[in-house]
Amino acid sequence: MLSILRICLLLAVLAVVTLGAEDFYKLLGLKKDASERDIKKAYRTLSKKYHPDKNPGDSTAHDKFVAVAEAYDILIDPETRRIYDQYGHDGIAQHKQGGGRPAQHHDPFDLFSRFFGGSGHFHGSGERRGPNMEVRVAVPLRDFYNGRKTEFTVEKQAVCSACEGSGSEDGVVETCNVCGGRGARIVRQQLAPGLFQQVQTMCDKCGGKGKTIKHVCPVCKGERVVREPETHELEIEPGMPRGVRITYENEADESPDWVAGDLIVHLMESDPKLGEQEHERTDGTFFRRRGKDLFWREVLSLREAWMGDWERNVTHLDGHIVRLGRKRGEVVQPGTVEVIENEGMPIWRQQLPDEVSEAYGNLHVEYVVVLPDQMDKAMEKDFWSVWEKWRGKKGVKLDAALGRPEGPIKMPEKGHDEL
Repeated sequence: MLSILRICLLLAVLAVVTLGAEDFYKLLGLKKDASERDIKKAYRTLSKKYHPDKNPGDSTAHDKFVAVAEAYDILIDPETRRIYDQYGHDGIAQHKQGGGRPAQHHDPFDLFSRFFGGSGHFHGSGERRGPNMEVRVAVPLRDFYNGRKTEFTVEKQAVCSACEGSGSEDGVVETCNVCGGRGARIVRQQLAPGLFQQVQTMCDKCGGKGKTIKHVCPVCKGERVVREPETHELEIEPGMPRGVRITYENEADESPDWVAGDLIVHLMESDPKLGEQEHERTDGTFFRRRGKDLFWREVLSLREAWMGDWERNVTHLDGHIVRLGRKRGEVVQPGTVEVIENEGMPIWRQQLPDEVSEAYGNLHVEYVVVLPDQMDKAMEKDFWSVWEKWRGKKGVKLDAALGRPEGPIKMPEKGHDEL
């Protein structure tokens, strides 16, 4: 009985160990036929996502960062990748024990620095930092109201993944034998007979880089960087103000010579337009926003404004209905603005008091009365007789009521000085 329990316990331990060794392809989000470029691109994305500097105090992110580096290290090398594809983690372990070539980058921060420059940390002291990048991203009003998770793409300068920023196809970079790696050399110039001047100029051979490359990388042409699109996740919170700045740390232009600056996104509101999907064709699409309040213009006919007895269903930005209407006999004057509480924009959580979980602004509805351009003769006759009847009973002459003269006023003669 005891031996059976030991066997079960051993099997459980083996199962845990097996599950703990996550598949490298799955870890990087790749298929088994992924190309070298796909592997490098996956590493670039995930290493920035799980970097400990971006996840302070998160041990899970730190472990993920190390695991991503290990997965890249194994899959990027053709020999270790072949062994892993055939024998898995056990094959890699036996390969290392048998004296096989170990992984190229033992330190995950060293690997990170090879891709992104600097010391491998986002906040290294004394390191040169690249410029920030600012972009505008426009989203419809419904996204500001409902909130949304989406993506946007920017084109940026990135460290060449083919040569890992070395500019060399084979990774060999030599020190310039003319300037000794300084990138500049001292030139002696004669100003006059017996008078010379020493001037520092850029080295012609290495172009001021201090390094020379025999086999130039075919992807970046030796420039060490390339222009490429990069996609980022964008989370829009309900009630965010227009123009809000969202910062993506160290996601600006990259270079082997500096730590990347920040990518700053200015969230703007796009012009309203009817979309193809049902939720993109609501009345709320054409709401106008001012701070926490929304504004809507509702058109009424002369009969509705004068006689009442009408209802309207205005579809809001999240699909719920706002009911407008008047009972019979309730008059709506042109230009009247009705304020409907709690039907405006949600107030952004960062602007709410701690004790309040959610709150909304108001919806301002302006009523516009449209008069008919033409009138049927029979209708005109009926209206005229009704109005004449009531004017005869209760009509008021406005000129007399307001004290206006019936004829022209005689103006003073010329030359009259009113002062």
